[in-house]
Amino acid sequence: MEFKDYYGILGVERGASEDEIRRAYRKLARKYHPDVSKEKDAETRMRDVNEAYDVLRDQEKRLAYDNLAEGVSPGGGFQPPPGWDEGFEFHRGAAPGEEAQFSEFFSSLFGGRGRGRHGGAQQQEFRARGEDHHAAIEVDLEDALKGATRDISLRSMKIDDQGRPQMQTRTLSVKIPAGVREGQFIRLAGQGMPGYGGGENGDLYLEIRFKPHPQYRVDGRDLYMTLPVAPWEAALGASVKSPTPGGTVEVTIPPGSGNGRKLRLRGRGIPGDPAGDLYLVLDLVLPPADSEAAKAAYRKLQQDLPFNPRRHMGV
Repeated sequence: MEFKDYYGILGVERGASEDEIRRAYRKLARKYHPDVSKEKDAETRMRDVNEAYDVLRDQEKRLAYDNLAEGVSPGGGFQPPPGWDEGFEFHRGAAPGEEAQFSEFFSSLFGGRGRGRHGGAQQQEFRARGEDHHAAIEVDLEDALKGATRDISLRSMKIDDQGRPQMQTRTLSVKIPAGVREGQFIRLAGQGMPGYGGGENGDLYLEIRFKPHPQYRVDGRDLYMTLPVAPWEAALGASVKSPTPGGTVEVTIPPGSGNGRKLRLRGRGIPGDPAGDLYLVLDLVLPPADSEAAKAAYRKLQQDLPFNPRRHMGV
């Protein structure tokens, strides 16, 4: 995916004022509007101009774009780093389908968050509710399993006394309910944008993401964990101890189990109605041949149990 230089598209400097950006947009709109332009690529150029203007006229999106664009070469291959928008507040998104007019680059950054408070032609009434905000946060899996209250730091934009955008950080105490799923939203009433003319504040929606866990992989409410077993435990069957989110349990390994076999522990995943399950994925671990005794044991096994693991390949 190509990185888009929105300042270059509008032909303005990075420190351009809102008036300069607006004038540049109007000039290009008159040149490339498909209804009047004779340029062959007018429609594509107009889309790029609209997209650049949508980002650079919105102080929050502009600040996020500037922060992401540092050190990126325009025109080169680009992929937004995972979690780049984490903890950054944006205005509420566009109406469904409205973002389709923008490029893949725009959608990868802002998704359906285009056309914030500046979109549309409706005028604000004197008394109006403040806009909702959205931010993504990362939480520990244990918080989703047991519930917790955490202090979350969020970045957002404010305008200083000179009318310049500045980044500010605020810390909120957030209750993480037990059973929350990845991708689910937690609503904080009144923590969005202030209302207009005495109207109520908007809300803040926090999108839950899980931090990588050293043992568990999350799939919806289900959890997956690799359980190492010895070859004789898999071949003969055994009762082994396994960690689970609720504590250590005894697990029965059925005889003849192969590498990658899944054992299901019902209800031991993320809480819910119903609760998720825990899947133990068997991983056969071979003892190392790091001593003469171990080597002798392997030679005896080779003699007593002729075995060709490639026989299904005809060799």
